[in-house]
Amino acid sequence: MSRRAVVLSFYFLGLLPLNAQTAVNDYRPGVTAEGAVYYLPKTAVRIMVEVERSTFTPGDFCSYSERYLRLRDVPSAPSVSYRITAIRQDACAVADTSKCYAVKFDARTSACNVRLSDDGILLAINTDVPQEEARSENPGVTMATPRTDKGELSPRRYLSEEILAAGSTAKMAELTALEIYDIRESRNLLTRGQADYMPKDGEQLRLMLSQLEQQDRALTSLFTGTTVNDTTVQTFIVVPDSTIQRHVLFRFSQKLGIVDSDDLAGVPYYISIEDISNLPAVTPTPKAKSQKPKSQPGIYVNIPGKLRTTIANGDGILISNDYPAGQFGYTELLSGALFNKRYTTRLLLHPVSGAIERLDAEQPK
Repeated sequence: MSRRAVVLSFYFLGLLPLNAQTAVNDYRPGVTAEGAVYYLPKTAVRIMVEVERSTFTPGDFCSYSERYLRLRDVPSAPSVSYRITAIRQDACAVADTSKCYAVKFDARTSACNVRLSDDGILLAINTDVPQEEARSENPGVTMATPRTDKGELSPRRYLSEEILAAGSTAKMAELTALEIYDIRESRNLLTRGQADYMPKDGEQLRLMLSQLEQQDRALTSLFTGTTVNDTTVQTFIVVPDSTIQRHVLFRFSQKLGIVDSDDLAGVPYYISIEDISNLPAVTPTPKAKSQKPKSQPGIYVNIPGKLRTTIANGDGILISNDYPAGQFGYTELLSGALFNKRYTTRLLLHPVSGAIERLDAEQPK
């Protein structure tokens, strides 16, 4: 996820009190004074499913594979099949719109450099965000660029003039089969050291055997057909607000690939998310009914809980991981006294959980 910096600098003349604090209050459009508006993050689970598609194309001589090469049950119709090669998951952050705050700055505070993510999540105050965090991906449902396994060169480049001049497909198949047998015989003679023209060294022998193997595969594919594989990655984003029990994430069909969760043509893959936090319960402080909400000095941060996300199908659990989760914990107000002119305070938050990663408060010399 790329990061952007929001830098708020204020310069004032005159004498200023030393005990001023940073004021933070819930964001209300049209009411909040000039300052930095930020969100705390909510943990989302990103699931990446790698699917390989195999496209089979029958060979031109598939009807003659048993007659000339003694190959049985060779498919004569094109087909497409899919299989899941890998499932991975990780945690990413989305802005928690229920935890939106505005920070008002003045010259009496030291909190003058606020760094936010592209979607407004607070990352740091008075310090830089590490590069590895700045390079994290932006969450979203995406389809990766297909990676295609390039096939061999066209087998027709290995067909001799006699084969191409044959008057029928059956004759072409017969001559091609004889060519395949000649190639295999030459390869056997080389490996036994009985060829009329043996290579001078091992490297030349390796190249000759490689060329013969390539010709054999190319010509044989005219009988057996060819299969081309390409791989795509389907990404799912799940943002849990509570426990999830065996929710159908997607369905998978060997003939259709990944289909919608309500498409019964595929078998279901489930996601379960469990709140495994062991944080103590927070007792809210009672407020007088006549008391109006006031701005509080400080910076809100997350005290995250923990979630466990599990991907499974009918055969059992495929993958399970634990991640910190701000939505399964609670928020805490970091004292505004840390951001007055008596200290030079640097705050770095975890980009996914919103918890404090580093807090340095130094008194000016």
